Amino acid sequence: MRVVTFNAFASAYGLVHDWARSAGHELVLLVTPESVGDRYGSGPTLRDQVPATQEILATSKLRTVAAPAIEELAPDLVVSVTFPLRIPVEVTRVPKLGALNVHPSPLPLGRGPNPQRTIYEGERLLGATAHRIAPEFDAGEILAQRTRPWRDGVTTEDVLRAWYEMVSEVLAEGAARALAGEQGTPQDEAGATYAGRFTDEERWLSFAEPANVVQRKAVALNLLDPTARVRLPDGDFLADDVRVSGVATDASPGTVLERSGSRVAVATSDGVVELTVHPAGWTSAER
Repeated sequence: MRVVTFNAFASAYGLVHDWARSAGHELVLLVTPESVGDRYGSGPTLRDQVPATQEILATSKLRTVAAPAIEELAPDLVVSVTFPLRIPVEVTRVPKLGALNVHPSPLPLGRGPNPQRTIYEGERLLGATAHRIAPEFDAGEILAQRTRPWRDGVTTEDVLRAWYEMVSEVLAEGAARALAGEQGTPQDEAGATYAGRFTDEERWLSFAEPANVVQRKAVALNLLDPTARVRLPDGDFLADDVRVSGVATDASPGTVLERSGSRVAVATSDGVVELTVHPAGWTSAER
């Protein structure tokens, strides 16, 4: 197949590139936005990180710039992974086999720009879904889906690894089903939820909650960049690498039990969490 891929970051492009190469498909164009804002964290964008042979179109003008360029290339399939803009019908009607998006949630749960919210709110399944692109965000027919149970103590690295594996699997299966002419299964609208962006208030961790809840919310908030915040007696900090400790305590929630450099142990409503604290403005690039 001749494939046009829509990606914002190198890891997503690499995933699509590896799938296309292994399946014998040709990536005839990479479309990437001129700016991604804060949706995918502060990691590097990909215009300078792809093979020199890859044709790239950097634009946010999808109707007037991307659509005519894609029509000239006559692709069989459009694939989107980590693309922050709505892909319009002027694009999706061009490829013979349609247009697919891969979303890191078990749709119809977690539609929208912030699939981390499903983790934050206690959903017990991680997931990834390949679906046809519809006018509404993340609402098209499902061509492939994978889920994995959430386990207490899962880290950001665990989630990102699971997402990468599931996204790879659903991309391969969904594209194969599209190639076979399958339309996919309509989503159950009764079960749809929307995953909106976190509010500033939601980014503050509360030690009045159970330790597993504090840790789970920190994972959701820190998946792309550390954004979880805590208030300690000596100030406000960003909180990274939050883990549940096996130490028992009768101390009041929020009590600092131990501190060694930037590593802190704090009492919660039912136990203890250990976390690394950083000043405001710190990013994962400074690790």
